[in-house]
Amino acid sequence: MHVDLIDRAMAASGAVIRAIVYVMLALPALLVIVSSFTSGDTLNFPPAGFSVRWYREAWQNELFMTALWTSTYVAVLVAAMALAIGFTAAFAVDRFSFPGKGFLQALAFSPLIIPAVVLGIGLLQLFAALNLTQTIYPLLLGHLVLAIPYVMRTILASLSLHNRVIEEAAMNLRAPPLKVIRRITLPLMLPGLLSAAIFAFVTSFGNVTVSAFLTYGGKVTLPVQIFTYVDTSYDPLVAAVSSLMILVTLVVILMVERLIGAERFA
Repeated sequence: MHVDLIDRAMAASGAVIRAIVYVMLALPALLVIVSSFTSGDTLNFPPAGFSVRWYREAWQNELFMTALWTSTYVAVLVAAMALAIGFTAAFAVDRFSFPGKGFLQALAFSPLIIPAVVLGIGLLQLFAALNLTQTIYPLLLGHLVLAIPYVMRTILASLSLHNRVIEEAAMNLRAPPLKVIRRITLPLMLPGLLSAAIFAFVTSFGNVTVSAFLTYGGKVTLPVQIFTYVDTSYDPLVAAVSSLMILVTLVVILMVERLIGAERFA
């Protein structure tokens, strides 16, 4: 009876702690979304009345809409590229032994410990020397460097849980290695791959520090545009645009959940 009471108390306290954590994570975003519907001219909570005025202004604001398109375009490209590179590297690290394996892993995960400011300045100097600062390549490479560690970590975790018996059975039936990867390995790892792609997309879409150094041709990403706008103004337009960022991220997650189900994520 005593043990049963302790188990129930632990379960109840765990549920309370989880609820507190979820509320703390969601509350800032909810406050921003609610504040964006204000009819006033200043950003306050609770909002002064209800209006979609600031969403209309955000939609008509060319700077923010261009920045939103730039962020989405770059994030999609980065997710696709990081997934291809990260899967290849993670598969090699998990399945093979070769000289420099440890160095490859350390190199892939090094962006997690390098300050983003240092990385941004280094990439800016590199592409300035190559005379490519007015192209999209610095921004793509910068976000790619940041996204690959998350992709590799996710795919390595998925590979570690992957049952190789089916692959071995296919190879015993004389299936070529590439066909085994295409018909067996990739479908079985689909939840992990999509999870990795989401990590890459969100990492790119929400990045500010590196993006601030690597803007090109007068184009900036949405987080940088918001950061610049807040320096001179603090009206509810910022909340409306931030809500659009949250919406884009949620749409990506819900699309993946619709395709495979969130319960299958790695």
